[in-house]
Amino acid sequence: MVVTQQKVVLRPHPHLFTRGIIAVLALTTPVFAVLYWLTIPDGGWPLVLGIHIAVIVATTLAVLAFFSTVIQLGPDGVRERGFFGRTVEVRPGAVGTVQLIDLYEGSTLDTQPQLFVTGTDGRVLIRMRGQFWAVEDMERVAEELDVPITRRTESMTLTELRRSSPELLYWFERFPHVGR
Repeated sequence: MVVTQQKVVLRPHPHLFTRGIIAVLALTTPVFAVLYWLTIPDGGWPLVLGIHIAVIVATTLAVLAFFSTVIQLGPDGVRERGFFGRTVEVRPGAVGTVQLIDLYEGSTLDTQPQLFVTGTDGRVLIRMRGQFWAVEDMERVAEELDVPITRRTESMTLTELRRSSPELLYWFERFPHVGR
């Protein structure tokens, strides 16, 4: 008997799309309404229209990027297509560690889980942040890779993670903010 495993597709939280569209509309609608009101009498509205079209195109591209962001789980491992189109394929044998860390958000007591999948060379292959992915999805990815999850018992700040494991962070997170 041959058992085939179907691919499972994980997507970011759907509410992020709604929040993003509302934010774009809330920021651009009043601005463009005022700009049209000010420029129509003087004839400068074509420039405003061009900028408005550029904003609409940029928003459309962001929407398409959001909907193309997926993590696929399959018999051959995990495949991530990120927001900017970067695709990463992770085979189970290529994984060194899987770490689940709760990080404090800014200066609050709220935490967000983050899953770090590193290769045998220590490089981060996949990073799933709790702002975008459900904890259940993080657990499914770790389960698919068949590597034990290392769970930190205590939550950490970004500064603590920067000191203890800077290789897990994006390049821009490795440097503390100036003046803090």
